[in-house]
Amino acid sequence: MANVFHILQERGYIDQVTHEEELIEFLGGDPITFYIGFDATADSLTLGHFIQIMVMMHMQNAGHKPIALLGGGTTMIGDPSGRTDMRRIMTKEMIDHNAERFKEQLSRFIDFSDDKAFMVNNADWLLDLNFLDFMREVGVHFSVNRMLTFDCYKNRLEEGLTFFEFSYMLMQSYDYLQLFRDYKCRLQMGGSDQWSNILGGTELIRKLEGEQAYVMTFNLLSTAAGTKMGKTEAGTIWLDPKRTSPYELYQYLRNSDDRDVEKFLAQLTFLPMDEVRRLGSMEGAEINRAKEVLAFEVTKIIHGEEEAKNAAQATKALFSDGSQAESIPHTELDRSFLEDGIGILDLLRDIGLTKSNGEGRRLIQQGGISIDDIRVEDVNSNITLEDFKDGKMLIRKGKKTYHQVRIKSGKN
Repeated sequence: MANVFHILQERGYIDQVTHEEELIEFLGGDPITFYIGFDATADSLTLGHFIQIMVMMHMQNAGHKPIALLGGGTTMIGDPSGRTDMRRIMTKEMIDHNAERFKEQLSRFIDFSDDKAFMVNNADWLLDLNFLDFMREVGVHFSVNRMLTFDCYKNRLEEGLTFFEFSYMLMQSYDYLQLFRDYKCRLQMGGSDQWSNILGGTELIRKLEGEQAYVMTFNLLSTAAGTKMGKTEAGTIWLDPKRTSPYELYQYLRNSDDRDVEKFLAQLTFLPMDEVRRLGSMEGAEINRAKEVLAFEVTKIIHGEEEAKNAAQATKALFSDGSQAESIPHTELDRSFLEDGIGILDLLRDIGLTKSNGEGRRLIQQGGISIDDIRVEDVNSNITLEDFKDGKMLIRKGKKTYHQVRIKSGKN
C-alpha cells in the first residue's frame, strides 16, 4: 500500500509539515494516532470542514487512528486565526448542542467502532482547569514576544485583540499535550491557518514530555475566483441536509468554475488520480460531464448514493418536463392564496428566495429572476393560478438557485 503521505501529497492536500522525512517514515510504519479539532461554532459542519473529513478518511483507510476532537472548551474562546473581529461568545448549552450534532455527522464518515477512531471533547479537561496551575505548567513555556510575530495575532493588533483570544494558542497546545498523554497522539492536522497554533503544541510536548510530535497542515479549499469553498452569496453550504439539501449541494458543485474541477475532484472524491486528471483535462462542453461526476461523487459521499441519484435526476428534470423534480426545494401554497394573485416581490420573499422586496426588485431589474425559463421583466408582475403549469411553477434566482412552487392538491 502506498504511504498515505504521498497519497495526500498527490491529491494536493498538504501545505506544510514539520520534519518531513521523519513524518513520511512514521506514516509508513505501524498505525499512528492523529487528531483534527472541530470548534462547535454552529449546529452543522460545512463543506469547508469536508476537506478535513476527507483527510481523516484517507488516513483511516491507510490504517491510522483518527481522533475527532470536539471543541466544547475552545469554542468558548475566540480563535483569532484569519479573523478581523472577535468570535461571538456562545453559551455552554449552545456549544454542547452543536458538539452533539458534529458527533452525529462525523460518525457518518469515520468508523469509530472497536477503537478504530476516537471522539473526545476538550471541555472534559479545559472547563475545570485551575488558572494558576495551568499558567505554571503551560503558560511559562510561551513567549509573548514570539506569539505577537505570528500572523494570527499580528493581523488583529490594529482592530483589537483580547487576552481571551490571545489564550487560544495555549489552550490548543494543551489539547495536543493532553491527547499525547492519553492516546500517544503524535500528529496534529489542520487547515493552513492553524500552523502557528499547532506548532505551539509540538513545542509543549517536547518541553514537558521530551518527545517528538508532528504537524501537517493542508490547503484551505478556495475557488479559482478566490472565494472560500462552500461560501456563496446566499450563505454557507452545510453538510446537514435540512440546512443545505442534497439537491442544492449537487447544484453548487455542478456549477463549479471550469478551472476548479480537477482540484475539487482530487480533494473531495476518492476517484483514482488518473481518472481525476482525465476528467479535469476536458474542455468545452465536455467539462460539464466532469462537473456532473464531481457533483454526484461528493453528494454520494455526504448524503448517500440514493440522494445523489435523486439530485442528478432533479437536475436533468430542469431541462425536461419537470416530472422528476421531487428533490428540488419547493413550497406548497393553498389554491385560495393565489385566487386574487400575489405580487412577484411578495412571492419571492414568502418562499425565502429573497429577504426583502428591495432585494427582489433589484434582482428583477438586473435580470436575475426567471419563471419557467422566462425572465421576469416587471417588478409589479402579479402571479395567479393561470401562471402555473399542472399546478407547478419553477423559479430560478441567478444562474444556480431553483425553487419550485406547487399548488396544494384539494380545496380548502
